[in-house]
Amino acid sequence: MSTVVPDRSQAGFLTVAQRRRATLDRSGVSNKRQMATQAPTVAFYGLLIVSALLVMFGLVMVLSASSVTMLHSGRSAFDIFFRQLAWAGIGTFLMWGAYSFPYQMLKKFASLIFFASFVAMFLPFVPGLGKSVNGARAWIGEGAWRFQPSELLKLATLIYVARILSKNRTGETDLRMRLLKVVIVLVSAAGMCLLQKDLGSAIIFGAIVLSIAFVAGTSISLLSVAGIFGGLAVWFFVNMETYRRQRFTAFLDPEGNKGHWGYQVYQSMISIANGKFTGVGVGDGAGKWGYVPLAHTDFIFAIIAEELGFIGSVAVIGLFFLFIVFGIQAALGARDVFGVLIAGGITAWFGVQAIVNIGGVTGAMPVTGLTLPFISYGGSSLLVTMAATGLLLNVARHMK
Repeated sequence: MSTVVPDRSQAGFLTVAQRRRATLDRSGVSNKRQMATQAPTVAFYGLLIVSALLVMFGLVMVLSASSVTMLHSGRSAFDIFFRQLAWAGIGTFLMWGAYSFPYQMLKKFASLIFFASFVAMFLPFVPGLGKSVNGARAWIGEGAWRFQPSELLKLATLIYVARILSKNRTGETDLRMRLLKVVIVLVSAAGMCLLQKDLGSAIIFGAIVLSIAFVAGTSISLLSVAGIFGGLAVWFFVNMETYRRQRFTAFLDPEGNKGHWGYQVYQSMISIANGKFTGVGVGDGAGKWGYVPLAHTDFIFAIIAEELGFIGSVAVIGLFFLFIVFGIQAALGARDVFGVLIAGGITAWFGVQAIVNIGGVTGAMPVTGLTLPFISYGGSSLLVTMAATGLLLNVARHMK
């Protein structure tokens, strides 16, 4: 007598493989895998190559710009370089993780990520933990392990605002409520930066949020009003203290302020002029010998211009331009609104930060203390920049 084994799938039971497939379908991971079978786009390869070139170039220039300072302090000329190399290694893993993770799932955790990052902004005010640098109390930790929470908050704010504005519109009232949430997020994040006396980061938060709102279809009139209020907030903050106003406006007269408030910019402009067309050669610049303060961080572009000249400067600017072009292509080809806003926000973030940094170094804009993405020395900046790039590559890999 034969025994009939019932078909468990037909009887209403699911096998382990079927359950696994159902879980992947619900989470969106299976969709991501199906999309990944398509050939990578030009935007994906472009972003990958440009970001890799900028990181590697940054390592070379950090070594060149910091070696003299390290030797004068009695340490190895490779000290800061090895730190940056370590951060770049960790950043590579973060980039891979952000690329591999289904970015659609970030919607579920966006509010939690933003809340945790916002709470971390209070850590620099904890006695014994926070540290002030150049008047801004925006860091925690000491030495090589110093971290700036506002860098993490930039990415968290971008993801959270993209989630808010990517929701399906159900009416004018719903749109107003979502825009109100965006304003609250912006005021909270930028306000914490101003409380830490970090004006540069506050400006970047404004650029991130306004760019995402623009891509989401917010009217130009509303964005203009927001920009005006943001400008007034910056003007009020700058004029709260005399030294801050003098430092912010020093770029208007570098020659007259070269002895004090405009010293950094004036020395930077001298280094840039020394570079002429072809530069003096990598490692042979004089500005890093104590003349240009913060030569390996905020003012590293001055060292680039001196050692690689006009050609090297244009090449660096060209790489950032290509990054923006490929980022825009990724945003235009994204499969969903959330991906569009993520890609557009990251592209605007890096583009604006590069413009503000280079503008300050060349004396065309006020100095705000922002780093040059991918290139300037700084662990927290490089880690978050590479993680955000991984997220952008994620969107670019799964374009329509």
